[in-house]
Amino acid sequence: MPEYTRREIRDSAMKLLFETTLRDDPIEELYAIAEEIDEIIVCKQVKELVDGTLAHRDTLDAVIEKYSPKRQISRISKLTLSILRLAVYEINYDDGTPTNAAISEAVSLAETYSCNGDDVRFVNGLLGAYARDLQKADAET
Repeated sequence: MPEYTRREIRDSAMKLLFETTLRDDPIEELYAIAEEIDEIIVCKQVKELVDGTLAHRDTLDAVIEKYSPKRQISRISKLTLSILRLAVYEINYDDGTPTNAAISEAVSLAETYSCNGDDVRFVNGLLGAYARDLQKADAET
């Protein structure tokens, strides 16, 4: 079994999360399709990120809504929303990913896949504001 970089794992997880916003198919079916076409990595780490993000989607969306006062969640592109959900999931639930790394990788995904520079700034700004508030909360405890 090949070793994948964290970036490759995150990239594949984001693509699968994006796919869930476009289709009503169960995630297991999307995993099977991805394995069949062999363009998206489907391994234990990818499934952990995707399954975790999907399991916590309501909580993640609440964070995104709170830090996006000018743009309702329904007005955020599905691609950008998938990137944000994954990043907020990593920040909140993945002890192996430092907050700054999650933000940097989310910005990188937005730069790679978004055709709108505003989306890159939006991802960076939203996640940066969230991280600052988390730091303040940690400092107070």
